Amino acid sequence: MTKTVQYQNELHKFLIWDTAGQERFRALAPMYYRGSAAAIIVYDITKEETFSTLKNWVKELRQHGPPNIVVAIAGNKCDLIDVREVMERDAKDYADSIHAIFVETSAKNAININELFIEISRRIPSTDTNPPCGGKGFKLRRQPSEPKRSCC
Repeated sequence: MTKTVQYQNELHKFLIWDTAGQERFRALAPMYYRGSAAAIIVYDITKEETFSTLKNWVKELRQHGPPNIVVAIAGNKCDLIDVREVMERDAKDYADSIHAIFVETSAKNAININELFIEISRRIPSTDTNPPCGGKGFKLRRQPSEPKRSCC
């Protein structure tokens, strides 16, 4: 999936790969986050084990992901607060300890989804502040055309 977010004078296009936390994708994970500017790791607030698994994904990302990747922790299903197993304070404290964005969301009801992407966009370094040949990209410039030469 893709999601495009307007932030200040830039458009950020997010390419989203959802592994649903399945172990069979663990070996493929480095291909997903290689070169990524951000990662959203989602857990289900109604299932404590998903929060424990999230911590393993964070370790994996920190060990093998890009060093300056923006990490966001999203507690999904905030619309099901009456069956909550993961306390918001615990998740927030964990996110703070790893310097990650934290938000509770509801994908079903579109609660805090746009806000999450906007906050990620806010933390991604602006392309305007990077030098033209500074590592990840470059600017294309039109080369001055050479005068045409005639034969003989």
